[in-house]
Order: sequence, then structure tokens, then C-alpha cells
Amino acid sequence: MIDLTWKVFSMTGNIDSYLLFKEMERDGTFPEYEEEDGVTEEFDSTTH
Repeated sequence: MIDLTWKVFSMTGNIDSYLLFKEMERDGTFPEYEEEDGVTEEFDSTTH
């Protein structure tokens, strides 16, 4: 997953992707997408 966020950032320059990458790199988690009770939150593709 961390590789995907870096690839998205490097291809698009999207600062949100970079910030997500740095946060995941720092603490090894996947914010907003962590599983809770076996259910994974969906990615909202309407916000870019």
C-alpha cells in the first residue's frame, strides 16, 4: 500500500498522496483505511 501512495504521488504530484505516504512511513499504519470489525472503509473517489 505504501508503494501505491508513492506511485500516485510521483505520477500526479498530488500533495495528499504524499502526506498519506509520509504518515504511513512514519508510523506504519494506513489511516482512514484501517479495518474495523472486519469491515474496510471504502475510498471516496469523488474527492481528489
